Amino acid sequence: MTLFLSSTDTDFEEKFKAFLSVKRENDADVNTVVAEIVADVRKKGDEALCAYTQKFDRVDLTPATMRVTQTEIDEAVAACDKDVLDALYLAAERIEAFHEKQMPESHFFNDETDALMGWRWTPVFSAGLYVPGGTAAYPSSVLMNAIPAKVAGVKRIVMAVPTPDGKINPLVLAAADCVGIDEIYKIGGAQAIAALAYGTETIEPVDMVVGPGNAYVAAAKRQVFGKVGIDMIAGPSEIMVVADQSANPEWVAADLLSQAEHDVSAQSILVTNNADFAEKIKAEVEAQLPTLSREKIARRSWENNGAIFVVEHLKEQAGALVDRVAPEHLELCIKEPEELCKTVHHAGSIFLGTHTPEAVGDYVGGPNHVLPTARSARFSSGLGVQTFMKRSTILSCTAETLDEIGQAAVLLAKAEGLTAHAASVEKRLKAYSSFKSGAGAEFAPFCLDGCCGNGYSRPVKRLLTEPAAMNFSYNEVIDAVLGKTESSIRRFWGNVYKSFLDRTWGRVSIA
Repeated sequence: MTLFLSSTDTDFEEKFKAFLSVKRENDADVNTVVAEIVADVRKKGDEALCAYTQKFDRVDLTPATMRVTQTEIDEAVAACDKDVLDALYLAAERIEAFHEKQMPESHFFNDETDALMGWRWTPVFSAGLYVPGGTAAYPSSVLMNAIPAKVAGVKRIVMAVPTPDGKINPLVLAAADCVGIDEIYKIGGAQAIAALAYGTETIEPVDMVVGPGNAYVAAAKRQVFGKVGIDMIAGPSEIMVVADQSANPEWVAADLLSQAEHDVSAQSILVTNNADFAEKIKAEVEAQLPTLSREKIARRSWENNGAIFVVEHLKEQAGALVDRVAPEHLELCIKEPEELCKTVHHAGSIFLGTHTPEAVGDYVGGPNHVLPTARSARFSSGLGVQTFMKRSTILSCTAETLDEIGQAAVLLAKAEGLTAHAASVEKRLKAYSSFKSGAGAEFAPFCLDGCCGNGYSRPVKRLLTEPAAMNFSYNEVIDAVLGKTESSIRRFWGNVYKSFLDRTWGRVSIA
């Protein structure tokens, strides 16, 4: 029975807390089974993959037939309806355009001690995309997972898709072709996740695994995390619609059912400020259910997990309720949705206004539809470009900087009992102190930037902070910094520069 609560009920808070605590995920303990599958794939490789594919998908594979051929991809594309393909390409264009705006920027600056610091973003080298298989597979998820990886600069994207009874939705392969994925394997389940993480004779391992799946896939992602990165653990889908009487009850009902049809564990929630309006929407849901191709699933979802909350004042109360639920999808079907949006802190994706149904976001809106579920929007975000990138921090101290801040590091290291830490700083402080007193000119090559008063530190720093400097040859850099300076001086400062780059970046191109 769909939950119906009013904020004026004396037991509202008690029942709302109970609602939040209900677990909708599958309770089946699959961890032991998954652990055995993962261990088997690690040990036996392709042999285990083929055995599990035959067992679960009823397909006889060999290492030679495991990979989808280009011919199979071409045939799948040819089998797709042209109008549907055009829609797929439109979706891809919009998704790519949106995610290109997400590219983070590296940043460098000098602090008050003249230390150079900052951060830079770099992509993972490879990513594995898991796609649920069979005729109910979702080509839109291929686009939503692969395009951010492409935009991020991931060099190798691998797709794993099960083919139960040898069947696959041709649009899945068409979507892969659309975004340029040609390394595709006919494997699924926990065994596919294990293969992507650890590799087999046929499949090279990846750095990150993304994509939705059943309880076995989710458990496998948990177990391989640490060996590889993962995007998130996807739970049952959910939508929360905040609607006032300016909204169309028929539209709101359709939006609620758009998530209910996903899974019997999916959840649809309505928040409104009028009980009569709530009843109209409830009646519309009942009227639309028989028209759905997945009526049985949607009905169980609505009756078992659906909820209607009536509040006195939307502007004052709705935002707080939303934050407590932290829904995957949030629709604001009200007048002035932008104002209410400002009060919301926890939601995977927010859809403003009555002409922005969540369903358009699933396909062609542009923002990603891979979103945090089960209240995890309180602390996590949806899939995006940064999912496939990592941030490295960079610090470069001059000798003068270290002289200014190093003693504090020594004191803290000794306070923690880490004498080797302290010594690594103390030795440099001692060398610089000796150099300043004139007793240690032999330390000059290690005192680059400022301490030698040579006038070359600024151009060197400029080169270091420009990405193009990383591609300069040794001689090109020295020419840029020192010009026609006498050769012995060039050699001296060249060695200094090389030493500094090696210590700062870990690499320098020597011509």
